Amino acid sequence: MNEDEIRRAVENLQARYVAAIDDDRLEDWPAHFTEACRYEIISAENYEKGLPLGLFFADSRAMLRDRVASLRRANIYEAQRYRHIVSSTVILETTLGTVKARSNFLVARIMQDGDMSLFATGRYLDRIDLTGPMPLFAEKLAILDSRRIDTLLALPI
Repeated sequence: MNEDEIRRAVENLQARYVAAIDDDRLEDWPAHFTEACRYEIISAENYEKGLPLGLFFADSRAMLRDRVASLRRANIYEAQRYRHIVSSTVILETTLGTVKARSNFLVARIMQDGDMSLFATGRYLDRIDLTGPMPLFAEKLAILDSRRIDTLLALPI
């Protein structure tokens, strides 16, 4: 694939990823990752200092599926939905079968009563596996600009 084809493939993966979250198709969300993967939500402060403590961490698709199961059956939180706005993707590095990419995001949170707020901003740093029939995230870091979340982080970013 040339650079434009790679960028389109990565942006399509990103669009499908956020649509699964925004459309409350959380059961589809883990399918955007390789079986052995890394997904982490971390503050920019901790990321830049190399501190390992994030808000959420998973190292397999099975852990992501478990997260969805607990959101559906065990966790109690106020009904809400997200709407992601994601910037164009910058391809940082391309190696045989793998792409590293960066994009910025804004996430609006809409509560059941209609209250809407800017919930999170930040950047995604992604490592994408291109070797299979469809691109998949091997690693997705959601690096939040703020270290403060005003309420329970229920849904994936």
